[in-house]
Amino acid sequence: MLTDARTSIAEIPAGGTDPTRFDWKEAWYPVYYIQDLDKTKPAKFTLLGQDLVIWWDANAESWQAFEDQCPHRLAPLSEGRIAEDGLLECPYHGWAFQGDGTCDRIPQQPEGSLAHQSKRACVASYATAERQGLLFVYPGQNPSEQVKIPIIEPMEETPDGWVCLNTFRDLPYDALTLLENVLDSSHLPFTHHKSVGNRSNAAPVELEVLESSKQGFKGFWQEGPRKGTLGSQQTTFIAPALMWHDLTSKQFGRTLTVVYATPTRKGECRVFARFPFKFASKLPSTFIRLTPRWYSHLGNNTVLEDDQIFLHYQERYLAEKGGSDNFAKAFYLPTRSDTFVSTLRQWVNAFEADPFPGEPLPPLQSIDQLLDRYHSHTIHCSSCRTALARIQTIKIGTTIIGGLAWALLPLLSIALSPSSITIATLAAIVPLIAGSIWLVLNRLEQKFYKGQRTPARNLPEKKRKSAL
Repeated sequence: MLTDARTSIAEIPAGGTDPTRFDWKEAWYPVYYIQDLDKTKPAKFTLLGQDLVIWWDANAESWQAFEDQCPHRLAPLSEGRIAEDGLLECPYHGWAFQGDGTCDRIPQQPEGSLAHQSKRACVASYATAERQGLLFVYPGQNPSEQVKIPIIEPMEETPDGWVCLNTFRDLPYDALTLLENVLDSSHLPFTHHKSVGNRSNAAPVELEVLESSKQGFKGFWQEGPRKGTLGSQQTTFIAPALMWHDLTSKQFGRTLTVVYATPTRKGECRVFARFPFKFASKLPSTFIRLTPRWYSHLGNNTVLEDDQIFLHYQERYLAEKGGSDNFAKAFYLPTRSDTFVSTLRQWVNAFEADPFPGEPLPPLQSIDQLLDRYHSHTIHCSSCRTALARIQTIKIGTTIIGGLAWALLPLLSIALSPSSITIATLAAIVPLIAGSIWLVLNRLEQKFYKGQRTPARNLPEKKRKSAL
């Protein structure tokens, strides 16, 4: 059921009312960008270990989130369909459900029977809300309309002039590991060298925490990135799963680096990365708006893969050394560049804020699994799915054209006079052109399936030509 937190009267803080403990279920989480959802089909999502089915309720004109289990025989409703009357229909026996989770019909019951009115025939439903292009779900028990939805506040305060790049991906490590990583600006010059960073920009990072509480913390970096050339940077962490860096510079205007870390299962999360820009000039905004979303996602996936492998290992090493409870001994943090990392881990310990307490990490994944793009992003992204299908169609077309040209070449050689040598030459060149296009498209196609094993930072540096 769609809930609007802006109409709340008495606000309840995220995390529950216990001042000593943060309950991850008592908070809102983004699960999809609205543009990636299909109103004609149910979608599956796992939030805090609970499988959900997300579907469009045309009768209520809102998105619904149900527990992904039919009460009859526990078949996943996400494998079902949205029936002609707009209800969610189970794939197993056709039980159908209204937007509030009540059962509308049981095809197998005799006429006049009322089994569908039993509470046992209902599906558990969760509150949903749309904000800033995202669909949020509330998995808790407190009144959802009284809990604030975590939005990007600077965009809400000054809505005009922002242009935003958005991406997402299912990651093979915990939401806390992701937050720890993105709060740490000092890793950018090294981990993301040649992608979005440069080792030459490495310098002391003097971070300061301005305020902290159960609801998160705010921090400040006086010098800011790139050795102070871009200005100071402010950092905000809104518990339990949202953070952003806020930077204003003369060169680029105001830029935000925003990350939502939505916990799916132990050792897994979905990142929603958003990059809002407010430029002084209209030209950069126009360029960003004209860039295809799928093309931006290819680059975003490359940046995420800079961290992917070692973070998957890192959190397992931390678990072996006692986990977050023992982070101060497991990690050696001698500089202020790790201030936000320490503050995050202290928050976890101070408020018992582990989303999966006592659960072990899943088995270690292979390198191929860690670099998988298709199942972690492409299949869930409307832009990338469409682009991939078009590329595959064009590949088939170039193969057919090249094959036909090659097959007709002997006939043209016999039928055409010597004066038609130009046509014959063209017929011979067409397969070569088609083959070249096919190779380029094939290379592009593979980028939707898998990342590169060797990150850009580990590629050989180009040797500079010495002066004569």
